[in-house]
Amino acid sequence: MQTPPHQRRRTMSRIVQWSITVALAGFLFGFDTAVISGADQPIQTLWGLNDLQHGLLVMSMALWGTVLGAITGNWPTDRLGRRATLLLIGILYLVSAVGSALATDPYWFSLFRLLGGIGVGISSVAAPTYISEIAPPKYRGVLVGLYQFNIVFGILMAFVSNYALGALLDDNAWRWMLGIEAVPALLYTLLISRVPRSPRWLILHRNDIAGATEVLRRLAPEADVDAQIAEIRAAEDSEQRAHAGFFSGRYRLPILLAFLIAFFNQLSGINFIIYYAPRVLEAAELGASTALLSTAGIGLVNLVFTMLGMALIDRLGRRTLLYIGSAGYLASLVLISRAFFQGDLGGLDVPLLLGLFIAAHAISQGAIIWVFIAEVFPNHVRARGQSFGSSVHWVCAALITLVMPWVLGTFSGGPVFAFFAVMMALQLLFVMFLMPETKGVSLEELQKRLVREPRGKRVAVSPAAQRS
Repeated sequence: MQTPPHQRRRTMSRIVQWSITVALAGFLFGFDTAVISGADQPIQTLWGLNDLQHGLLVMSMALWGTVLGAITGNWPTDRLGRRATLLLIGILYLVSAVGSALATDPYWFSLFRLLGGIGVGISSVAAPTYISEIAPPKYRGVLVGLYQFNIVFGILMAFVSNYALGALLDDNAWRWMLGIEAVPALLYTLLISRVPRSPRWLILHRNDIAGATEVLRRLAPEADVDAQIAEIRAAEDSEQRAHAGFFSGRYRLPILLAFLIAFFNQLSGINFIIYYAPRVLEAAELGASTALLSTAGIGLVNLVFTMLGMALIDRLGRRTLLYIGSAGYLASLVLISRAFFQGDLGGLDVPLLLGLFIAAHAISQGAIIWVFIAEVFPNHVRARGQSFGSSVHWVCAALITLVMPWVLGTFSGGPVFAFFAVMMALQLLFVMFLMPETKGVSLEELQKRLVREPRGKRVAVSPAAQRS
């Protein structure tokens, strides 16, 4: 019997509500990542740090925590469960926000930033994994994309908060900038206990068929739940028969895809722009206050084009969006590099081109990365795969953030933006020749397409085959 429309709407509303709640981890991720930009130069002046000390103890410490959280995030996500891990993340954000705001020296500050970074890293494993496992295939892109939407919304709110507090308060404004994150962290921690546990986790890690059945019926009352469970268990049986380690040839293609999507995400220069936007804009001969205000504009562009990317990801597909983004990356980076080389600074050209760069990122890599990594790995190793992809992403981000104070002190913007442009030309080749399309395909079907069979045989997944 077909489910009445009102019941389907109620069910979808429930899935969206759970996805939004989990995706709030992304808001804290984005806020925590961007809020440091407002405290960047005041902290360096306050504690008299040289560029290397400042890059290590202040600017990149959260990112090294993120690397640690991403590398180890699969362990709590699998052992404790997706929901319990998401609760742990909220506690880490709360402690980090309060501790960073009250820190009396750079060493305590770096410790609390490290804890917040660990929360970011684990969230980039647990949140996309959870949402991908409860989302219907037809809407998986947009629902997992809620995590990225919340990241950029958090970034925007951090920039707006920094600007407002910087205008209202004195030299201690940076403490309020960092401490205010405790409010959304507490709210998120209270809300996350209301979401159910992942049905795939219940089946694969607890063998709790009754619990999984209950959740699946709430997710899709009209579906054949017994058939869904049988498909999930069949996919798991196939993995167990293969007896393959994570870095074996069986998962070679998903690992390569996750590595490249994460690598190119950071080698676009996005975290360089987010972390050092005021410094870059001042180098473009804008005043300090104008530069700080312009970062809020960057955050707004990020939000608007992330929303557009979410609207298109399940319609146009992942590859099409990355084609669009690659073109935008190349145009903006090449022109920004040219402006710095020619000394054509002081006007609106560089801020507008940075807006184009952010728009290109938001509609493509920003909307795609966490969705794509969560899709390409089988259920059995999804948390491990998400952890791997997140680790690549955050190692690259941490390295870039660590060296950028030195780079900006040594080079002009010209060679820096030219380097990122070359990386985006390589990304375009990746999209053309290797990246498969994953929209609208169930997780178990993607496993059949992307994972090598035990005897070395796998289904072809060339881009041309995916388009057909």
